Amino acid sequence: MVNTTPFTTTSLKAEFHEYGWRLTSQRQTILEVFQNLPQGNHLSAEALDEILQNKGQDISLSTIYRTLKLMARIGILRELELSEGHKLYELNQPHPHHHHHLVCVFCHNTIEFKSNPTLQVGYKTAQKQGFHLLDCQLTIHAICPACQKGGGERERIKDEG
Repeated sequence: MVNTTPFTTTSLKAEFHEYGWRLTSQRQTILEVFQNLPQGNHLSAEALDEILQNKGQDISLSTIYRTLKLMARIGILRELELSEGHKLYELNQPHPHHHHHLVCVFCHNTIEFKSNPTLQVGYKTAQKQGFHLLDCQLTIHAICPACQKGGGERERIKDEG
């Protein structure tokens, strides 16, 4: 199933080693930022770069991009595309903290919600086919109540069009 325990330094080293990678100090620093994010926060590579710079960490943006991709590929982070063409990342939380996203297509307001049946379907489907599930994501794109009423971002987009 999806990760069932929070990542520790020891488990991270083991996870990286399993895939033939090392847990470098830069990778650990990046992961610590995600571990300390308030629940519901998602970071882009650029936002992560800004946080690291503010903390005095000298990690290049290209290293950040590579590290985010690697951590998403091995299931430590979740790569999210909540709005078109804009990738965000969050820690791949263990069950029962695993969640999905409801996103307004106009203002990009994002609400996290739990759906154990969705996660179970993902797990059973992967298992049935002999796959090892790293992540199961459901993103629902909709229009929030404020934008339905014509307020907020929807009016600005209409004016630009």
